[in-house]
Amino acid sequence: MTVRDADAPTGGIDLSDLRFWGRPLEERAAAFAELRAAGAPRFFADPAIPFTGRGTGYWALVRHADVTEASRNPEVFSSEPNATSVVDSPGWLDRYVNSMINMDDPRHAKIRRIVSRAFSPRMLAKTEDDIQARAARIVDELIAAGGADRPDFVERVALRLPVEVICDMLGIPAELYPRVVRLTNIVLGNSDAEYTGITPDMGRLRTGLGLAKVARAGRELHVIAAKLGKERVTAPTGDLTSALVNANVDGEKLTTREFGTFFLLLVVAGNETTRTAIAHGLKLFTDNPDQRELLLEDFDGRIAGAVEEIVRYSTPVICFRRNLTRDYEMNGHAYAKGDKVILFYNSANRDESVFTDPDVFDITRSPNPHVGFGGPGPHFCLGANLARREITVMFRELFSRVPDIRAAGEPDRLMSSFINGYKRLPCTFTAP
Repeated sequence: MTVRDADAPTGGIDLSDLRFWGRPLEERAAAFAELRAAGAPRFFADPAIPFTGRGTGYWALVRHADVTEASRNPEVFSSEPNATSVVDSPGWLDRYVNSMINMDDPRHAKIRRIVSRAFSPRMLAKTEDDIQARAARIVDELIAAGGADRPDFVERVALRLPVEVICDMLGIPAELYPRVVRLTNIVLGNSDAEYTGITPDMGRLRTGLGLAKVARAGRELHVIAAKLGKERVTAPTGDLTSALVNANVDGEKLTTREFGTFFLLLVVAGNETTRTAIAHGLKLFTDNPDQRELLLEDFDGRIAGAVEEIVRYSTPVICFRRNLTRDYEMNGHAYAKGDKVILFYNSANRDESVFTDPDVFDITRSPNPHVGFGGPGPHFCLGANLARREITVMFRELFSRVPDIRAAGEPDRLMSSFINGYKRLPCTFTAP
């Protein structure tokens, strides 16, 4: 008989407790290894978050086979009504942060058809020279600032390239970049006290105030989107916003709300996840000097594998949610219609049955079937190739000009069960 009681034993591991996500990364990895070794999936109670729709709990999918099978079967493992949080967001928040990530076909397919044209190879090729020029300028300014004072690598380097690139692609004016960073930090750092004031043990009132701050941040991004979109409808400039608001695929166009939510998705995902990978990359090459040396011996020959291994090992996006549309059996376990499952990409990327020595950072790993950009299927990350390019260009620029750059201490980690982020990471280097 399958246990579905939210109070079912979980071996002392509680993935719904925000404090779990503040534990050292090694402890978290060990906990997921224990869950994978258990064989059958574990059931967890939903986190108790005021003003949200707490349900009956969820199954934690921690094995690579389960994550990939669920990803390939969206007709069973649905992204509706929510794929980005364990519990349903209140309507007043959901209207600003809901996007095509939380949609199934045909709505998802409609928006992705429109958006994918804006992310065509021709469109992305236009950004190639811009990415290189921006990376060079960022390193210029890093060198000018000097490495003796242990500058913050996240602020000086990791966040700058992806946020500048995606903002420029969308036509967001440069003077708004700091505002976009602040707002996206709030949206994705919604469970971090620094950004929203929310803590694991806070009361109902303070939680409500924190969630309201997230809603205001989402609304501000929608306002920016609406203004830009209105301008581009009447006067297209060739940027991504122009392509999106004027796209017409088989008579289909994005509604104002669809454009606003996708705009938010682009600036959030295009900023946070790539900056997380770049920041983790520096820390990984610092902690694994043999891998740095290996990369520098043949940068062009090994950087593609290095990028994939950085994404696998760090897994910037920890998890997504799916919702069962019918009874289904997967890998010997029976799921019921209405069940929730959480796809833990971080755990799938350390699955011992798929990866040899999964806790070892190895830039020569091949094959490397990681799910760091999401599992296979219709929700695979649309910006994966852009992210790969940004990471490649940034490390080429860094290691060719300041080859001794290293992390100079431990990172200040984001408190989140969704993003494996670094808020700050001191670095040091010898200026040329």
